[in-house]
Amino acid sequence: MRINSIRMSTSIEEKMDKKIKIRTGMVTVSDGKSRPIPVQLHLSMELLRIQKEEFVPIEPKPPNSKERMVQIHRQKLGGLGLSIKGGAEHKLPILISRIYKNQAAAQTGDLFVGDAIIKVNGEYITACPHDDAVNILRNAGDLVVLTVKHYKAATPFLQKQEDKDSQQDSNSEKEASDESYRITSNSTGSRPNSVCSEMDQDALQSRWTDIITVPLMMAYVTRYIYGTDKLRPNSFEVRGLNGVSTGIIHCDDSAILSQWLKYITDNIIGLTNLQMKLYNRNFGISDRIEYMGWVNECVLNNNQPWQNYKPRFLALKGTDLMIFDIPPLNLSDWSKCTLTFKIYQTMFRIVKDSENVDERQHCFVIQNSGQESRYFSMETRQDLLRIENAWHSAVCNAVMKLETKTFTVSCNGKTAGLTLDWNTGFSLNDGDSKTVIWQYKFSQLRGSSDDGKSKLKLHFQDIDTKVIETKELECSILQSLLYCMHAFLTAKVASVDPGFLCSTHS
Repeated sequence: MRINSIRMSTSIEEKMDKKIKIRTGMVTVSDGKSRPIPVQLHLSMELLRIQKEEFVPIEPKPPNSKERMVQIHRQKLGGLGLSIKGGAEHKLPILISRIYKNQAAAQTGDLFVGDAIIKVNGEYITACPHDDAVNILRNAGDLVVLTVKHYKAATPFLQKQEDKDSQQDSNSEKEASDESYRITSNSTGSRPNSVCSEMDQDALQSRWTDIITVPLMMAYVTRYIYGTDKLRPNSFEVRGLNGVSTGIIHCDDSAILSQWLKYITDNIIGLTNLQMKLYNRNFGISDRIEYMGWVNECVLNNNQPWQNYKPRFLALKGTDLMIFDIPPLNLSDWSKCTLTFKIYQTMFRIVKDSENVDERQHCFVIQNSGQESRYFSMETRQDLLRIENAWHSAVCNAVMKLETKTFTVSCNGKTAGLTLDWNTGFSLNDGDSKTVIWQYKFSQLRGSSDDGKSKLKLHFQDIDTKVIETKELECSILQSLLYCMHAFLTAKVASVDPGFLCSTHS
């Protein structure tokens, strides 16, 4: 059955299993057409399972090897309700080879296939041949007291032989021969088929069986109807890397919804961070991964009044922003990313609620020089703050690795080079002689303005006179220059004030 929806009905329970916290909660599941069936949501560190309750017969625990006494009340139909094998002529004890369902021996609940009969009503039969043991059992009366001892090693053989005998439907097994002792009274001695197909009416026990299993490694949680900006009320879905989905999980209680979202998301983030550490063992410090995880990118529809959203896997690695359709599953996949931007020439901007293009929340924009802006949505505010903080860290690392970047500009009609240097700040160099025309520290910049095309004004404050000096430049790739300036300034502020990265999202 395809699972489309699940309805939360009870609170979440926790238990510890080998130091790994496991959480479970009762739910009901429906395909949207039939009546919901009860299931259980089972969360471990690596898996989210949807489980169905099944009822199976309680299997009796195998007895120990100590001697025990069992009373049997012989029935008029069926007798003692057991079969035996072995005997002194075979150098074997008298072993119970079969116990018939719903008959006298089975009703005691204390006799098992593999039990050796040591005494019958206090009389030892350990040295008896098989036929003598049959006669003793036949004539033991209506109340029979058996002293038995279990032989565990004999049980598999006897059960296998029992199945074989049932399939062959033969009477090769020597049983007690009176009508009251045998399970059937037909003239051929064969067992009726009804015995073989008889359903066990013993007590049942419940067990939970997995019907859907979603691996949490690089999985993602979403509350939106897939591909849209429509938020499901009190609902969410978990989609796995292997394409498996839980279906839509509905929560009657918003508090329970919040708990499940937190627990599942925390596990996904934990697994993602672990995978990130494993990857980073193979990358140099300057090329390490700062962030990776799922986002939803808005894909504008031409001539349509709505947007579609497509899951993307975003990573911040070294100096690169990388966007994948499918997460990198091994080291070689990192070199196959077709959409890569330089972090120091890319702007990250959180979208205000009033600027959202639709009903999607927790959105941000990535802008790269010469390309259209890309619009993304996160599931929660915590996810948005996490990627924002990772972005600032990645920018700092990228700039410190880059150290210096020079742009060709025009100053007073002459070609020059504007250099951004991590250690010295801004400097303008003559295009021909490479001599320094002017130089300022990053801390001296008091502001900038531009015409959005090519003209740029930089306002510096002289350290001694405190006078603001304005430098006018022209650059054919102005946007790229501005983004790079922003990256250097962000990194410089962070290096002076380590608390800057923690306060940028407050």
